[in-house]
Amino acid sequence: MVTPMFKIKTNLGKQIHKADSETISSIVDQNMTINGELSFKGKARIDGIVNGNISGEHLILSQSGKVIGDIRVSSFVCHGTVDGDVTADRVTARKGSLFRGKVEAVNLIVDPGVALDGEVKTISEAGPGMQKPM
Repeated sequence: MVTPMFKIKTNLGKQIHKADSETISSIVDQNMTINGELSFKGKARIDGIVNGNISGEHLILSQSGKVIGDIRVSSFVCHGTVDGDVTADRVTARKGSLFRGKVEAVNLIVDPGVALDGEVKTISEAGPGMQKPM
């Protein structure tokens, strides 16, 4: 069972609907490794490895995906591994995902079976950098 840890605000609810219905526009394939910063608009999925910081709107990290760096996005769905800090309006941690670092979110959903080695911090409202890519 998925348990929301923080209250969903009205404008965040609209943003969640938009993120869920949007088509993935960028994919990092599982055979790819990116070294350097990654910035994007829209919805992106990472199946490979990113060594560097990521900023954008809606990010999905698949089971085979790994990020070594900080993530700053509007919404983040994690099935893979993150070695770095995550800042987002909404973070959804799926079973089998691994976080090593600080997670800051307005809304955090954690499935059973998630490994979190770090700190969790609530953010009362969406920050100025979370609505748009930096």
